[in-house]
This record gives sequence, structure tokens and C-alpha cells, in this order.
Amino acid sequence: MVDGARVESPVERAMADLERVRALRGRIKQMERTRVDSPAIATLPGLADALPGGALKQGAAYSVADSLSLVMALLAGPSGAGAWCGVVGIPDFGVEAAASSGIDLSRLVLVPRPGKGWLNITAALADAVSVVVTCPLERVSPADSARLASRLRQRGATLIAFGEWPRAEAQLSVTGSAWSGVGRGHGYPVAREVMVAVTDRAQTPRTVKLMLPGESGGIRSDAAAGPGAGTRDRFDAARDEVPSLDAQDEERMLDVPQLTAVS
Repeated sequence: MVDGARVESPVERAMADLERVRALRGRIKQMERTRVDSPAIATLPGLADALPGGALKQGAAYSVADSLSLVMALLAGPSGAGAWCGVVGIPDFGVEAAASSGIDLSRLVLVPRPGKGWLNITAALADAVSVVVTCPLERVSPADSARLASRLRQRGATLIAFGEWPRAEAQLSVTGSAWSGVGRGHGYPVAREVMVAVTDRAQTPRTVKLMLPGESGGIRSDAAAGPGAGTRDRFDAARDEVPSLDAQDEERMLDVPQLTAVS
């Protein structure tokens, strides 16, 4: 006893510290459950095996390396369900291939050459569309990715980076592919089997097999079949409707508040 107050023993202090650690762990688990329980957006069934939770999530960022076909497949689900989508910094993003993948060209915004303001244009599009694809033109700092992540959560938008992205919900890359339907001097390609390497936020690697495209033109895995692709008529009807921002449009987008001001 010191001045009438009881002094904790070392064992009691250790038990109190343990309770604080347990409480902190409980809060962290609750935060993780909140992230996992984020609303899912429409995703092609054939991609379920390649994504944590079986679908794209609102407020999440994903990273795809070196495969525009896989990017288009990820866009096809939400686009086909009526979502607006935007693509930033990919001049080779072909609208005919997009239509064949099932993307609705009438709800697609293209910013092929955003210049140095690519990150702020990406953030501005996240305010207006449901899914944004962006090609990082430089290394993204953890601070910038955290600010954009906050914006995605506030707006309920989803980011797909065509390249590396910090703390992505999942990183996907095509590690191998083979076409079927082609023989020695005859036939034509009808389906492509791809092996997709997936690494989640826990850095757990796995590999899934997809048909990209399948024989019907859709996307399927060993366990599920995706919807069919768009037809040539659909492409011809929608091709001229794709908004593609010119230099003046991009300048106006750069007038939005800078990403660094987003809390």
C-alpha cells in the first residue's frame, strides 16, 4: 500500500496488458469483417474463383498485370449490369474487343492519354462512375493510394489498376495460355485457356484456370460459365457512342480538387 492506494503486482499488470491486446485484436477483426462485408458488384460468374469473396467489391482496388483481356473480363460484369465504367491511360484499349467481351460501350468513358494528371483524373472519375480502370504512369505512393482508397469507399466505386497498386485486394496475372481449335494448317482459334495467378492481401498465392474466351465467347472457369459476348451488330451500333475525352475535357477534369485534399 502507498498513500492508501493498492499497487498492482507484475502479474496483475501483465493481465491488464493482455486484456488491452485482446480488445485491440477484437477491433481489428471487426474492421476486417467490415472490409470483407463490403457490397459486391456484378461480376461474371466465370471469374468467381479468381476473386476473394467471389466478386469485385465496392471501395476496393485490384491489380491486373499485362492482360487487357482479363481487365475487360472484370469490367464486363458490372458494365453488363448497367454500371458506368471509365478507363484511364490505356490508348490500346480497343472498343471492338471491349464490345466482344460484353462491355456496354454506351456506358464507357475513355481517357486514353491523361498525361501527368492521371491520378487526379482517376480520382475524379471515381466520383462519377462505378468502376475505374487506370494504368499507373508512375509509382503510386502509399499516401496517395490511401487517399484514393478513402475516396473509393466514400463513393462506393471500384478501382482496377492495369499494373502495380499498393495494398490491392487481389493481384492477378496471366502466367500461361493456350488456344484450342487450331490444327496443323487448318482450323481457327475458338477458345483460350489461361492460367491466372492470384495473390490476396494476406499474400496467399493460388492459381485458377479460366477460359478467356470460352467457345461461346464468354468467360468461364472449371466451375462456372459466364454470359455470352456481345455481337458484331452490337459493336457496330455502339462504337460511335463511346465518350473519349479530348485535351480540353481532360483540362476541365484537372480543375477538380486535388487528390491530396481528399481526407
